[in-house]
Amino acid sequence: MSNFFEQVTPELADFIRAQPIFFVATAVPEGRINLSPKGMDTFRVLDPNRVAYIDLTGSGNETAAHLLRDGRITIMFCSFEENAEIARIYGRGVVIHPSHERWPELIANFPQLPGVRQVMEVCVESAMTSCGYAVPRMRGMTARDTLEKYWTKRGEQEKERYWQTHNLRSIDGLPTGMPETKS
Repeated sequence: MSNFFEQVTPELADFIRAQPIFFVATAVPEGRINLSPKGMDTFRVLDPNRVAYIDLTGSGNETAAHLLRDGRITIMFCSFEENAEIARIYGRGVVIHPSHERWPELIANFPQLPGVRQVMEVCVESAMTSCGYAVPRMRGMTARDTLEKYWTKRGEQEKERYWQTHNLRSIDGLPTGMPETKS
């Protein structure tokens, strides 16, 4: 049975904090729907009406392009432990880059991780929980440190070079809002 909420309740926030993985879905009227798994210690409930996550540099930047164009976002959390439960947050998101005046305020909520590209801030429009009875139990899930090691080894300059060649446009050619550097 589903339960709907107008904001993130304290119980829902506790459930969210306990999950090691979340999924982010965005879309624009034309083009592909994007669905990305996220992990590490990158998600925060800032208050009952606002959540955020740090976005680490990866192969694409679809979520940023979709938020810039449309703003709609759904974030899903699944329990893979004994209790079968799913939670979804529906809202409107914005992308906050390191040059944005609100960057210091938002990034202070997260651990320092290599490869940080931007913060996705979401104004919560509604939330929902459902049973999750078909979600498998998965014991022994452990975090990967591959992405962290990758960007620690390469450093800030290589990360910013990567943004210029891989993260300025989505796979559908939409701008991502990443600042372009002057060569």
